[in-house]
Amino acid sequence: MRKGPSAFNVASVVLGLAFLYAPIAILVVYSFNASRLVTVWGGFSTRWYKALFQDAQMLEAVWVTLRVGVLSATMSTFVGALAAVALVRGRFEGRTALASGIYATLVMPEVILGLSLLLLFVSLGLPRGFWTVTLSHATLTLAYATVVIQARLASFDRHLEEAAQDLGCPPWKAFVLVTLPGIAPAVAAAWMLAFTLSLDDLVIASFTSGPGATTLPMRLYSQVRLGVDPKINAVSTLLIGLVATGVIAAYLIQQRQRRRQSG
Repeated sequence: MRKGPSAFNVASVVLGLAFLYAPIAILVVYSFNASRLVTVWGGFSTRWYKALFQDAQMLEAVWVTLRVGVLSATMSTFVGALAAVALVRGRFEGRTALASGIYATLVMPEVILGLSLLLLFVSLGLPRGFWTVTLSHATLTLAYATVVIQARLASFDRHLEEAAQDLGCPPWKAFVLVTLPGIAPAVAAAWMLAFTLSLDDLVIASFTSGPGATTLPMRLYSQVRLGVDPKINAVSTLLIGLVATGVIAAYLIQQRQRRRQSG
C-alpha cells in the first residue's frame, strides 16, 4: 500500500508556502484598509484605489513601467531566440565567447551592470530617458530569455524541421512554420520572465533613467523612504494581479497546445 505524505513533509510545504506568500497576502488585504495607517485595520474600503487613479505621477510611473517592460521583453526575447539558435545549432569560432558574454549578466551584480550601461550611454552622448532604460532592461533580461529558449530548443526534434525542408520548405520557412510553433511555450515563458524582471528592476533603472522616465519601482522607493503610503499597497496589488493573469494565460495556452499535439 502506498503511504501518503508524512506530517513533517506536509508541515514543511505549508510553512514554505506561508513564508513565500503570507507577505503578499497581507499586502493585498491591507490594500483594502480604510485606515491611513498601514499597520492598523480600519475596516474594508476601496478609497486607496480611488486615490491611486487620481494620482497623476503614480499613473505616469505605471505607464512608463509597462511600456518599458513590453518593449524590453520583446527585444530580449527576439534576440534571445536568435542567440539560442546560434548556441544550439551553430558550430563556429567564438561560440564559447558568445555564450560567456550572454550569460555574464546572470551572475554580474546589477550595480556593476547599471554603472557600465551608464558609462556607455554617457560616452555615446545619449540622453538618459525612456529608451536608455528600455535598452538597459533588454540587456538585463537577454540572458534569461536565451536560457529558457535554449533549453527547449535543445530538446526539440530537429527531424521535423528536416522533413519540412525535404518537402520543399526553405530553412527559414521550416523554422518559422515547424520549429517556432513547437517552442512557442518556451518563447512565451521567456517573454513573461523578461517582462517580470523589467517590472521588478530598480537598480539599473536608477542608473539609466532620466527626466520623464521614472519607473514604478523608483517611484515606490522614493515614497517609502518618506513613509509608507497606502496607495503603494493598492498599486502593488494591481501589479500582482497583472502578473498572475499573465502567468495563468501562458499556462492555459501551453496546456491547449499540448492537447492539440496529443490529439
